[in-house]
Amino acid sequence: MKEIFIDLKERSYKIQIDRGILFEIGKKLQEIGNYNKVVIITDKNVGSFYLKDLEETLLKENYLVYSVEIEAGEKSKNLNEAEKIYNKLIEFKITRGDLIITLGGGVVGDLGGFVASTFLRGIDFIQVPTSLLSQIDSSIGGKVAVDLASGKNMVGSFYQPKAVFIDPNLLNTLPTLYLHDGLGEAIKCSCIRDKNLFELFEKIKDDKEILERSEDIIEACCMVKKKVVENDEFDKGERMILNFGHTIGHSIEKNYHYETYTHGQCVSIGMCKITKASEKLGITEEGSFEKIKKVLEKFSLPTDDVLDKKIILDGISTDKKNFGTKINLIVLNKIGDGKILKIDSSDLEKYI
Repeated sequence: MKEIFIDLKERSYKIQIDRGILFEIGKKLQEIGNYNKVVIITDKNVGSFYLKDLEETLLKENYLVYSVEIEAGEKSKNLNEAEKIYNKLIEFKITRGDLIITLGGGVVGDLGGFVASTFLRGIDFIQVPTSLLSQIDSSIGGKVAVDLASGKNMVGSFYQPKAVFIDPNLLNTLPTLYLHDGLGEAIKCSCIRDKNLFELFEKIKDDKEILERSEDIIEACCMVKKKVVENDEFDKGERMILNFGHTIGHSIEKNYHYETYTHGQCVSIGMCKITKASEKLGITEEGSFEKIKKVLEKFSLPTDDVLDKKIILDGISTDKKNFGTKINLIVLNKIGDGKILKIDSSDLEKYI
């Protein structure tokens, strides 16, 4: 088992990565808190594979177990869905001494974490991420949120889980599209902070090898996020480095109403667009764009899109990384070495 300690003082917790850990969660909860009722929030796709297994490991340890299943997909990550879950928690008579477990990908983790952070002004929750994207990114660091019609993750908070349990075996049932979706974020991690991980992606031949090396990939990405989050829990400075590819990517997602591309695909396009531009501007080491493009294309990730620049710029105007007339862009000095670049909003077009 691989174990990573996220050191945030009184909000500290462990990430445990182990094949088969799903079936040990009931026992592991006893090390975290004295809970009576446990509510599992999942989606119908993930629930069909793993809800029964998680319920059984909890029932074996005599927890009272309830579950809420939402429709799969980004469209469920909204305030209306959150209200439905609140009403279920009231129906189950959940108190601040009880626990929520989010079993699923980023949508379930973000929505379930947001509910946990706001119901009764906050109850404990644990992340059990089931997609590669959530295992390496969204389940770690305490960002929980829901979307508004005007943009993604516009309403949320920072609320750390009590633990994160990552079972790489759950990736075996993940559709290829969503395995590659997660690789978009994994490759991002390597670009900003881990050249060795990037070189591993250059050597890996196919999806079979990705699954075989998944524990190492997950650990490396979690280590990148650990260091950044510990230094900047509330996203005021260094943590923005994790947004490489996201400023453009979020705008593309929004303009396609979160339907045409997955999140990782949009990040992939965003990384390529900004690196191609920053290389031309002399900011990024020559050849970086082609190396990144080659790795992304190996895993069937898109590297460009036909959206007009003006449309992308309009989408960026509501981005959370804006500060008045300034905007923070993440660019690379070279692969493995990212930095935050504060520019005037009027200069943004140069980077798209």
